[in-house]
Amino acid sequence: MRFPEFSGEWEEHTLSEYLEFKNGLNPDAKRIGSGLPFISVMDILSEGVINYDNIRGKVNATEKEIECFGVKDGDLLFQRSSETLEDVGRANVYMDNRTAIYGGFVIRGRKIGNYDPLFFKYLLATPLARKRTCRMGAGAQHFNIGQEGLSKISLYFPSIEEQRKIAEFLSLIDERIATQNKIIEDLKKLKSAISKQAFAQKPNGWNRLDTLFSKGKAGGTPTSTNKEYYNGEIPFLSINDITKQGKYVRYTENHLSRSGLENSSAWVVPEYSLIISMYASVGLVTINEVPITTSQAMFAMQLRDKDLLDYLYYYLSYFKYRHIHKYLETGTQSNINADIVRGIMIPTYGHSRNMKIASTLQGIDAKIDNELSVLKLFNRQKNYLLSQMFI
Repeated sequence: MRFPEFSGEWEEHTLSEYLEFKNGLNPDAKRIGSGLPFISVMDILSEGVINYDNIRGKVNATEKEIECFGVKDGDLLFQRSSETLEDVGRANVYMDNRTAIYGGFVIRGRKIGNYDPLFFKYLLATPLARKRTCRMGAGAQHFNIGQEGLSKISLYFPSIEEQRKIAEFLSLIDERIATQNKIIEDLKKLKSAISKQAFAQKPNGWNRLDTLFSKGKAGGTPTSTNKEYYNGEIPFLSINDITKQGKYVRYTENHLSRSGLENSSAWVVPEYSLIISMYASVGLVTINEVPITTSQAMFAMQLRDKDLLDYLYYYLSYFKYRHIHKYLETGTQSNINADIVRGIMIPTYGHSRNMKIASTLQGIDAKIDNELSVLKLFNRQKNYLLSQMFI
């Protein structure tokens, strides 16, 4: 796909024809925290371009270090090392006239050729560029890419005029994505504020959580070395499933077999039960829309009154961020236990008020879900254009 005013083949060039590479500064810890902006991997991976004001870190640097490790407008910054091959060599562009410094886990590509900086950033994110970059990554525990590897990567470049046109077009989509992210962020802040206001009010009374469910207990994990216990038809919930899906879990990545269920303390949790994590991501809450099993790290509850399901979900979500730290048991990792879960005190404001609180927060959640769907659409459009506009 091309803009109609452009024609002709894109030309293949190595990155070394446009960039001169250099590793970054490795200062001692005492110099970090004040001084000039100090670009790290986190800045490379952040949304949007890098500029002077959005760099997270700072470092005290000498004049000689500023000369050697400074970045200028249009320089590219690459991630040197990653725990996953997919992230090695990720790149971003510095677009600011003010001087910043880049760190030792970063490789600078100093601009020596004629290119549009924003176009170059988009080009380096295309499937072809990522494939060729990952091919240069090597390592055991970490995947690394060096100056030599980056220099050898070859990509296709159009004329500078077409570069600018593509960059301008894609930046408009990025601006819309940024706006959409802000909408979602503001809705989440609104939800948090309303939740805090609602549950900070003096309740009519309190109930222990275990008086509100007819059955509640932790799950179990079959012996991991027995393959016959896994990859069956019974959904087996993980923290990752909750993180990905949020309030309602509809599917799981992992499954147990019937023999796995029978040879462990796992149990089938009926649909529309309340599940809370006791170990990793302590206090994370979800509602299962399908019958499900869990590990011993989660506590599942069948409620006596299903009308309380949403209210309890929102209160326990509030409890996670406002109160759960008071109950954490510190060992190799912080956690809570089943007795702590059973004893959580739940405020009641009367049935109609409880339902109104839940309904209000549900309405905001529905709006957030809708805006997230719009965001996914914009990201799909951008990814499609990245794959189609670059030869």
